[in-house]
Amino acid sequence: MSRQTTAYTLSELSRYFLKLGTVGFGGPPALVSAMHTDLVVNRKWLAEEDYKEGLALAQLAPGPLAAQLAIYIGYIHYGITGATLAGIAFVLPSFLMVLALGFAYVRFEGLPFMQAVFYGVGATVISIITFGSYKLIRKTVPAGFPAGFLFLLSAAVTVWTEQEILWLITGIGVIYWLLKKRNILSLSVTQLTVTAFIPETFFLTEGGTLWKLALFFLKAGAFVFGSGLAIVPFLYGGVVHEYGWLSEQQFLDAVAVAMITPGPVVITVGFIGYLVAGLPGACVAALATFLPCYIFTVLPAPYFKKWGKNADVRHFVEGITIAAVGAIAGAVIVLARRQLTDVPSVLIASAALLSLIYLKKVSEPLLVLTGALAGILLQYVLTT
Repeated sequence: MSRQTTAYTLSELSRYFLKLGTVGFGGPPALVSAMHTDLVVNRKWLAEEDYKEGLALAQLAPGPLAAQLAIYIGYIHYGITGATLAGIAFVLPSFLMVLALGFAYVRFEGLPFMQAVFYGVGATVISIITFGSYKLIRKTVPAGFPAGFLFLLSAAVTVWTEQEILWLITGIGVIYWLLKKRNILSLSVTQLTVTAFIPETFFLTEGGTLWKLALFFLKAGAFVFGSGLAIVPFLYGGVVHEYGWLSEQQFLDAVAVAMITPGPVVITVGFIGYLVAGLPGACVAALATFLPCYIFTVLPAPYFKKWGKNADVRHFVEGITIAAVGAIAGAVIVLARRQLTDVPSVLIASAALLSLIYLKKVSEPLLVLTGALAGILLQYVLTT
């Protein structure tokens, strides 16, 4: 990773990611595509090979895809310093935005106006998640057995338990790898099974709210694979069911906030942390979530050229991804049956879904804002 051929300064790269984190809407697919267009095609700061290797590593490692790619791009020519500054610049704008929205939410939540806003927003978010999950399924789940069966198994268990079970997802990764490999070469089933149970035992620690927040979101960042949507079922099971930090409506509102702000969808953790424990909670949740993503990008980066193409690694991660997408699909069902409880909410959700299907260029933030307006109009009709 020589700096002699670098066509950009560290300051220029940091400013680029600060801008992308400020105006980059559309979730991981749009952000990842923007990095390729801007840095490889237009500015020619990166070689195509470097970009593809970064994207492959981001897909293999747990954590938010777009943030990991930004960190890897920073690492290519400027090492640890570049990775750190690129990651911070990319995440900071959306983090500050969710802090502001969190303050407004806590301050005005009791007003009928705010309740009406998030009534419409919640129904719209269900449609956005549904459509995003559908595209994710088509892209990541191969047709037929065993992928289809393992996907359905993960989805069914998520619907039944209303939470994401990490040992099951890791176990599905092992099963898929074994079915692809049909024999054991470099990893033992025992080792991987033990690893699957680590999250459930290591993090069962008593402590104050901030400590529990740190442990929970550290686990979220370290063991959740897939796109930004992949963290939704995991967060739902933890913050709503396991700890009871948020109500189901508050959780949907938190997802909505992530949809209407630029940058990585995972930044919803900052909003959740703020609702639970104010500014310290937001900082702890964001840091704990993004720290594993940073570590899992920087540490393997020097070795990825050799091991990233290993078939065993790819099959294992592919299996985990299939299970994670199944959990997303299951979470959509769970959230939908909680949120869509009357005819108006079903109509708002249906209109949003049809817009996503037939209006190819419609933006998610615009849909969320439209849903908010629908909620306000509905309240006006009902109160006059």
